[in-house]
Amino acid sequence: MKIFESIGDYCVLMAKVFKKPQKMSVFWEHLLNEIDKLGVGSMRIVMVISIFMGGILTLQVSYNLTNPFMPKYLIGLGNRDTLILEFSSTILALILAGKVGSNIATEIGSMRVSEQIDSLDIMGVNSASYLILPKIIACIVFNPVLYILSVATGIVGGAIVGPVTGVVSMGDYVEGLVHTFNPFYVTFSFIKSLVFGFIIASIPAYYGYNVKGGALEVGKASTDSVVLSSILILCADLVITQLFFK
Repeated sequence: MKIFESIGDYCVLMAKVFKKPQKMSVFWEHLLNEIDKLGVGSMRIVMVISIFMGGILTLQVSYNLTNPFMPKYLIGLGNRDTLILEFSSTILALILAGKVGSNIATEIGSMRVSEQIDSLDIMGVNSASYLILPKIIACIVFNPVLYILSVATGIVGGAIVGPVTGVVSMGDYVEGLVHTFNPFYVTFSFIKSLVFGFIIASIPAYYGYNVKGGALEVGKASTDSVVLSSILILCADLVITQLFFK
């Protein structure tokens, strides 16, 4: 029964969040701040992780090409499709659920236990919309940008590691990148990025907004939100993949 109660509370909170902001000028200011904090602030870690993963994927694909008759360009092709379809959307979302999600849950949870949210409600401000809506929109808008950045740096990582280690020449790697490219893969992953962006922001916001107690409970809410966000990202990945590729 508790799970249904939690789902109901989450839906009620989202209904409060997606109401028209009381002051649009304040909303736009908060949105830009959240894009800078949650989106732009995540670019560095996305680039670092993606460039290493691109190199590792290139080595993994090359070491699994045991048949000498298989063309070398398959290494670039395998790296490209893995980055586009799964790593730069799903795996990256799991990483961001830890970084961005814990940040959101901790920030809102700290405001709840210090009664700042209660003060907003007393002043007649829709605290849910005021605090959570800019974060959700910032994650939905900027997650596809991080996805593109991850694919680009991952491909660069493969282009560096492949020729340097001698597993594939630059010509074969580039041939693999353009071989039988299917633009639908990008569209598919864009859709996933939008859904994942909503999960990454809304679940931690729910946990932070409803936290009760002190600093210890804020930490527990942050951890629980990351765990549930990760599970929901994988479930959403499963459902979306089944819908688009069945």
